[in-house]
Amino acid sequence: MANAYMQFMENFDFNAPADVFVGGGRINRRKAMSYRRFQTGAEAIRFAIELQAADKLVATVVEIDETRFAAEEIRTLYDSAEYPLPRRQTS
Repeated sequence: MANAYMQFMENFDFNAPADVFVGGGRINRRKAMSYRRFQTGAEAIRFAIELQAADKLVATVVEIDETRFAAEEIRTLYDSAEYPLPRRQTS
């Protein structure tokens, strides 16, 4: 199973449509989950890393082609050399 997952990560389609689910987080578990649909996985990953509050990443799941990615996998995809969008500049 781990090998299949790593192969999927290596062959990840950043252009496939993606869903993002964000839970209430560690502190506010009772808050309703939010949902957003993106035209591409790259845009969904950008939202998860750059556009939402940093503390929400732990409660974020990106789903592409029925495969779900949690915070650590989302960060790995964002940091990969294959990520096609420009990354936010840090100061």
